[in-house]
Amino acid sequence: MNTNTTRCTTRRRGIAAAAAITVTTLAAVPAAVATAAPYCGIYWGSLTKQDTDHTSAHITNLRAGRHDCFDRLVIDLGPPESGLPGPQDAGYAVRYVTQFVDDPSGEPVPLAGGAFLQIMVNARAITDDYVPTYSPADRDHAVDVSGFRTFRQVSFRGTDEALTQIGLGVRARLPFRVFQLAGPGGGSRLVIDVAHQW
Repeated sequence: MNTNTTRCTTRRRGIAAAAAITVTTLAAVPAAVATAAPYCGIYWGSLTKQDTDHTSAHITNLRAGRHDCFDRLVIDLGPPESGLPGPQDAGYAVRYVTQFVDDPSGEPVPLAGGAFLQIMVNARAITDDYVPTYSPADRDHAVDVSGFRTFRQVSFRGTDEALTQIGLGVRARLPFRVFQLAGPGGGSRLVIDVAHQW
């Protein structure tokens, strides 16, 4: 037998075996798991949202609406009082709390839902003469959110020292956003959207 032929054949067999092992190893490596896209493209998060502006405008209404990807709470404000300085938009601080507590009494306020948003608005719902500009018939259920996917209860606590407090009970701790819109008329709207899921 030719020694060179034997060596060549052995080398070819070794290369073929190595190639087979490489292919088998690559086949055994799982493909990278694709990162799931966020629900409805939402990247809002669930941390505190705030704006430090103050306005002389008064809260005139609360209302809510259902959307495909989120539930929406709208706080309507009238135009700023004439002759007074300051922005048209109201400042706010919106955050999740473990227990919703009435300000300033410190008394716990029961809310329906698995998580609670405290909404503090830097605007009043009462005039300097103590005339309410917004006064729901039932402040514990200021807005009817029956049948909403995310909202469970809206509680209007009122104004103290130019701050108005609202409690929003939601299904779970979910992403939310806060923004402001101009109008209608000379007024503005503070909008809180809470997503249906992560």
